[in-house]
Amino acid sequence: MSVLVPGKLSPPRPVPASIPRPEYVGKPGPTPYTGPEVQDSETVEKMRIASRIAARAMEVAAKAIAPGVTTDELDRIAHEYMVDHQAYPSDLGYRGFPKSLCASINEVICHGIPDSTELRDGDIVNLDVTAYIHGVHGDTNATYLVGDVDEESRLLVERTRESLNRAIKAVKPGRQISVIGRVIESYAKRFNYGVVRDFTGHGINTSFHSGLIVPHYDDPRATTLIKPGMTFTIEPMLTLGTYDYEIWDDGWTVVTKDRKRTAQFEHTLVVTDTGAEILTLPWPPGA
Repeated sequence: MSVLVPGKLSPPRPVPASIPRPEYVGKPGPTPYTGPEVQDSETVEKMRIASRIAARAMEVAAKAIAPGVTTDELDRIAHEYMVDHQAYPSDLGYRGFPKSLCASINEVICHGIPDSTELRDGDIVNLDVTAYIHGVHGDTNATYLVGDVDEESRLLVERTRESLNRAIKAVKPGRQISVIGRVIESYAKRFNYGVVRDFTGHGINTSFHSGLIVPHYDDPRATTLIKPGMTFTIEPMLTLGTYDYEIWDDGWTVVTKDRKRTAQFEHTLVVTDTGAEILTLPWPPGA
Protein backbone atom coordinates (compact mmCIF):
# COMPACT_ATOMS: atom_id res chain seq x y z
CA MET A 1 0.00 0.00 0.00
CA SER A 2 1.36 3.40 -0.95
CA VAL A 3 1.86 6.09 1.68
CA LEU A 4 -0.41 9.11 1.46
CA VAL A 5 1.02 12.50 0.44
CA PRO A 6 -0.64 15.95 0.56
CA GLY A 7 -2.72 17.04 -2.42
CA LYS A 8 -3.60 20.53 -3.66
CA LEU A 9 -5.81 22.70 -1.49
CA SER A 10 -8.71 24.70 -2.95
CA PRO A 11 -9.81 28.02 -1.39
CA PRO A 12 -12.01 27.89 1.73
CA ARG A 13 -15.70 27.70 0.81
CA PRO A 14 -17.87 30.76 1.45
CA VAL A 15 -20.62 30.85 4.08
CA PRO A 16 -23.46 33.39 3.67
CA ALA A 17 -23.17 36.35 6.04
CA SER A 18 -26.67 35.57 7.31
CA ILE A 19 -25.44 32.37 9.03
CA PRO A 20 -24.07 33.04 12.55
CA ARG A 21 -20.44 32.07 13.10
CA PRO A 22 -18.92 30.47 16.20
CA GLU A 23 -16.99 33.03 18.25
CA TYR A 24 -13.60 31.54 17.31
CA VAL A 25 -13.87 32.21 13.56
CA GLY A 26 -11.21 34.73 12.57
CA LYS A 27 -9.34 34.28 15.86
CA PRO A 28 -6.26 32.13 16.65
CA GLY A 29 -8.35 29.93 18.93
CA PRO A 30 -11.59 29.67 20.86
CA THR A 31 -12.35 31.43 24.12
CA PRO A 32 -11.99 28.83 26.91
CA TYR A 33 -15.34 27.43 28.02
CA THR A 34 -16.24 28.18 31.64
CA GLY A 35 -19.84 26.95 31.72
CA PRO A 36 -21.28 23.71 33.09
CA GLU A 37 -20.87 20.27 31.52
CA VAL A 38 -24.53 19.53 32.38
CA GLN A 39 -26.82 21.28 29.90
CA ASP A 40 -30.42 22.40 30.31
CA SER A 41 -33.17 20.87 28.17
CA GLU A 42 -33.30 23.89 25.84
CA THR A 43 -29.58 23.57 25.00
CA VAL A 44 -29.94 19.82 24.47
CA GLU A 45 -32.86 20.39 22.08
CA LYS A 46 -30.75 22.83 20.06
CA MET A 47 -27.93 20.27 20.05
CA ARG A 48 -30.33 17.68 18.62
CA ILE A 49 -30.86 20.00 15.65
CA ALA A 50 -27.13 20.71 15.15
CA SER A 51 -26.27 17.03 15.57
CA ARG A 52 -28.84 15.84 13.03
CA ILE A 53 -27.65 18.37 10.48
CA ALA A 54 -24.07 17.16 10.96
CA ALA A 55 -25.15 13.52 10.66
CA ARG A 56 -27.17 14.17 7.51
CA ALA A 57 -24.35 16.21 5.95
CA MET A 58 -21.97 13.31 6.58
CA GLU A 59 -24.51 10.83 5.19
CA VAL A 60 -24.97 12.86 1.99
CA ALA A 61 -21.21 13.26 1.48
CA ALA A 62 -20.62 9.55 2.15
CA LYS A 63 -22.97 8.61 -0.69
CA ALA A 64 -20.44 10.15 -3.08
CA ILE A 65 -17.53 8.03 -1.80
CA ALA A 66 -16.08 6.04 -4.69
CA PRO A 67 -12.71 5.48 -6.39
CA GLY A 68 -11.66 8.66 -8.23
CA VAL A 69 -13.64 11.08 -6.06
CA THR A 70 -11.54 13.73 -4.31
CA THR A 71 -11.80 14.48 -0.61
CA ASP A 72 -12.33 18.12 -1.64
CA GLU A 73 -15.52 17.05 -3.43
CA LEU A 74 -16.75 15.37 -0.24
CA ASP A 75 -16.01 18.61 1.61
CA ARG A 76 -18.06 20.55 -0.95
CA ILE A 77 -21.07 18.28 -0.55
CA ALA A 78 -21.09 18.42 3.25
CA HIS A 79 -20.41 22.17 3.26
CA GLU A 80 -23.31 22.90 0.93
CA TYR A 81 -25.67 20.69 2.94
CA MET A 82 -24.85 22.47 6.20
CA VAL A 83 -25.08 25.94 4.66
CA ASP A 84 -28.37 25.06 2.91
CA HIS A 85 -29.74 24.14 6.35
CA GLN A 86 -28.54 27.42 7.90
CA ALA A 87 -25.72 25.76 9.85
CA TYR A 88 -22.09 26.84 9.93
CA PRO A 89 -19.45 24.10 9.39
CA SER A 90 -17.72 24.18 12.79
CA ASP A 91 -14.36 23.01 11.40
CA LEU A 92 -14.08 25.97 9.01
CA GLY A 93 -11.77 28.49 10.67
CA TYR A 94 -11.37 26.52 13.91
CA ARG A 95 -7.79 27.35 14.93
CA GLY A 96 -7.27 28.20 11.27
CA PHE A 97 -8.49 24.88 9.83
CA PRO A 98 -9.13 25.65 6.14
CA LYS A 99 -11.97 23.26 5.30
CA SER A 100 -15.50 22.33 6.37
CA LEU A 101 -14.89 18.70 7.36
CA CYS A 102 -11.97 16.40 8.12
CA ALA A 103 -11.29 13.59 5.62
CA SER A 104 -8.76 11.06 6.91
CA ILE A 105 -7.62 8.28 4.56
CA ASN A 106 -5.96 4.97 5.54
CA GLU A 107 -3.05 5.82 7.89
CA VAL A 108 -4.46 9.26 8.80
CA ILE A 109 -5.72 9.03 12.39
CA CYS A 110 -7.60 12.33 12.32
CA HIS A 111 -7.70 15.93 11.07
CA GLY A 112 -7.01 15.15 7.41
CA ILE A 113 -7.53 18.27 5.28
CA PRO A 114 -9.73 17.72 2.19
CA ASP A 115 -7.78 18.41 -1.00
CA SER A 116 -7.24 17.13 -4.54
CA THR A 117 -6.37 13.61 -3.34
CA GLU A 118 -8.50 11.03 -5.14
CA LEU A 119 -9.88 8.05 -3.25
CA ARG A 120 -8.57 4.73 -4.55
CA ASP A 121 -10.18 1.32 -4.69
CA GLY A 122 -9.34 -0.42 -1.40
CA ASP A 123 -8.97 2.76 0.69
CA ILE A 124 -10.79 3.48 3.91
CA VAL A 125 -11.76 7.09 4.66
CA ASN A 126 -13.07 8.78 7.77
CA LEU A 127 -15.37 11.79 7.47
CA ASP A 128 -15.64 14.02 10.55
CA VAL A 129 -18.44 16.59 10.38
CA THR A 130 -19.52 19.18 12.94
CA ALA A 131 -22.39 21.64 12.50
CA TYR A 132 -23.05 24.88 14.42
CA ILE A 133 -26.57 26.30 14.62
CA HIS A 134 -28.63 28.07 17.31
CA GLY A 135 -25.39 28.67 19.22
CA VAL A 136 -24.43 25.01 19.74
CA HIS A 137 -22.41 22.28 18.00
CA GLY A 138 -23.11 18.67 16.98
CA ASP A 139 -20.12 16.46 16.07
CA THR A 140 -19.97 13.06 14.38
CA ASN A 141 -17.71 10.89 12.26
CA ALA A 142 -17.56 7.48 10.59
CA THR A 143 -15.13 5.44 8.52
CA TYR A 144 -16.21 4.23 5.09
CA LEU A 145 -14.94 1.59 2.67
CA VAL A 146 -13.90 2.66 -0.84
CA GLY A 147 -14.62 -0.04 -3.40
CA ASP A 148 -13.15 -3.47 -2.70
CA VAL A 149 -11.40 -3.32 0.69
CA ASP A 150 -9.16 -6.04 2.14
CA GLU A 151 -10.48 -8.16 5.01
CA GLU A 152 -8.05 -6.81 7.62
CA SER A 153 -9.15 -3.21 6.95
CA ARG A 154 -12.83 -4.15 6.77
CA LEU A 155 -12.64 -5.86 10.17
CA LEU A 156 -10.79 -2.88 11.66
CA VAL A 157 -13.62 -0.59 10.54
CA GLU A 158 -16.34 -2.94 11.77
CA ARG A 159 -14.68 -3.44 15.16
CA THR A 160 -14.00 0.26 15.65
CA ARG A 161 -17.72 0.90 15.15
CA GLU A 162 -18.46 -1.87 17.64
CA SER A 163 -16.07 -0.35 20.20
CA LEU A 164 -18.06 2.90 20.02
CA ASN A 165 -21.34 1.05 20.44
CA ARG A 166 -20.01 -0.79 23.50
CA ALA A 167 -18.68 2.43 25.01
CA ILE A 168 -22.05 4.17 24.59
CA LYS A 169 -23.78 1.29 26.39
CA ALA A 170 -21.32 1.70 29.30
CA VAL A 171 -22.38 5.33 29.89
CA LYS A 172 -24.44 5.46 33.09
CA PRO A 173 -24.94 8.24 35.63
CA GLY A 174 -22.70 7.76 38.66
CA ARG A 175 -19.93 5.98 36.77
CA GLN A 176 -16.59 7.63 36.10
CA ILE A 177 -15.69 8.81 32.58
CA SER A 178 -12.85 6.23 32.70
CA VAL A 179 -15.38 3.41 32.13
CA ILE A 180 -15.61 4.52 28.48
CA GLY A 181 -11.92 4.00 27.75
CA ARG A 182 -11.84 0.80 29.78
CA VAL A 183 -14.54 -0.75 27.61
CA ILE A 184 -12.94 0.41 24.35
CA GLU A 185 -9.42 -0.70 25.25
CA SER A 186 -10.46 -4.11 26.58
CA TYR A 187 -12.36 -4.79 23.34
CA ALA A 188 -9.55 -3.50 21.10
CA LYS A 189 -6.97 -5.64 22.92
CA ARG A 190 -8.78 -8.80 21.76
CA PHE A 191 -7.56 -8.02 18.24
CA ASN A 192 -4.17 -6.48 19.16
CA TYR A 193 -5.30 -3.08 17.92
CA GLY A 194 -3.64 0.09 19.12
CA VAL A 195 -5.86 2.64 20.88
CA VAL A 196 -4.93 6.26 20.14
CA ARG A 197 -4.35 8.15 23.40
CA ASP A 198 -3.55 11.77 22.63
CA PHE A 199 -6.75 12.49 20.67
CA THR A 200 -9.87 12.02 22.73
CA GLY A 201 -13.58 12.53 23.03
CA HIS A 202 -14.63 15.87 24.49
CA GLY A 203 -17.36 17.89 26.08
CA ILE A 204 -19.46 19.76 23.54
CA ASN A 205 -22.29 22.29 23.82
CA THR A 206 -22.07 26.02 23.03
CA SER A 207 -18.34 25.23 22.90
CA PHE A 208 -16.87 22.92 20.23
CA HIS A 209 -14.48 21.50 22.89
CA SER A 210 -15.56 22.36 26.42
CA GLY A 211 -12.47 21.12 28.25
CA LEU A 212 -13.97 17.82 29.41
CA ILE A 213 -11.69 14.99 28.23
CA VAL A 214 -13.05 11.54 27.34
CA PRO A 215 -10.10 9.12 26.98
CA HIS A 216 -10.53 6.01 24.82
CA TYR A 217 -8.04 3.95 26.84
CA ASP A 218 -8.24 2.90 30.47
CA ASP A 219 -7.04 6.09 32.19
CA PRO A 220 -7.38 6.06 36.01
CA ARG A 221 -7.08 9.85 36.01
CA ALA A 222 -10.46 10.18 34.26
CA THR A 223 -12.43 10.37 37.50
CA THR A 224 -15.14 12.82 36.41
CA LEU A 225 -18.53 11.44 37.38
CA ILE A 226 -21.06 11.00 34.58
CA LYS A 227 -24.25 12.99 35.31
CA PRO A 228 -27.61 13.31 33.55
CA GLY A 229 -27.58 16.24 31.11
CA MET A 230 -23.85 16.03 30.36
CA THR A 231 -23.11 16.31 26.63
CA PHE A 232 -19.91 14.90 25.14
CA THR A 233 -18.47 12.89 22.28
CA ILE A 234 -17.01 9.40 22.23
CA GLU A 235 -14.79 8.87 19.18
CA PRO A 236 -12.40 5.89 19.44
CA MET A 237 -9.47 5.70 17.01
CA LEU A 238 -8.12 2.16 16.65
CA THR A 239 -4.99 1.19 14.70
CA LEU A 240 -3.64 -1.98 13.09
CA GLY A 241 -0.23 -1.21 14.56
CA THR A 242 1.18 1.41 16.90
CA TYR A 243 -0.84 4.27 18.36
CA ASP A 244 2.25 6.48 18.09
CA TYR A 245 1.84 9.21 15.49
CA GLU A 246 3.43 12.01 13.51
CA ILE A 247 1.89 15.25 12.28
CA TRP A 248 2.40 16.55 8.75
CA ASP A 249 3.91 19.96 8.08
CA ASP A 250 0.37 21.36 7.64
CA GLY A 251 0.07 21.20 11.44
CA TRP A 252 -3.14 19.17 11.26
CA THR A 253 -2.84 15.80 9.51
CA VAL A 254 -2.09 13.10 12.11
CA VAL A 255 -0.69 9.81 10.71
CA THR A 256 0.29 6.56 12.39
CA LYS A 257 4.04 6.39 12.89
CA ASP A 258 4.23 2.98 11.22
CA ARG A 259 1.79 4.13 8.46
CA LYS A 260 -0.56 1.25 9.24
CA ARG A 261 -4.26 1.83 8.86
CA THR A 262 -6.56 3.34 11.45
CA ALA A 263 -10.33 3.79 11.79
CA GLN A 264 -12.59 6.02 13.86
CA PHE A 265 -16.28 6.47 14.71
CA GLU A 266 -17.93 9.24 16.74
CA HIS A 267 -21.25 10.27 18.19
CA THR A 268 -22.36 13.22 20.28
CA LEU A 269 -24.31 12.05 23.33
CA VAL A 270 -26.49 13.43 26.10
CA VAL A 271 -26.54 11.47 29.35
CA THR A 272 -30.04 10.44 30.44
CA ASP A 273 -31.25 9.16 33.81
CA THR A 274 -30.54 5.59 32.70
CA GLY A 275 -27.81 5.79 30.04
CA ALA A 276 -27.06 7.88 26.96
CA GLU A 277 -29.05 9.21 24.02
CA ILE A 278 -27.21 9.49 20.70
CA LEU A 279 -27.85 12.97 19.28
CA THR A 280 -25.95 12.47 16.00
CA LEU A 281 -28.40 10.15 14.27
CA PRO A 282 -29.39 11.44 10.84
CA TRP A 283 -33.09 10.98 11.61
CA PRO A 284 -34.95 10.86 14.92
CA PRO A 285 -35.79 7.34 16.13
CA GLY A 286 -39.00 6.14 14.49
CA ALA A 287 -38.85 8.73 11.71
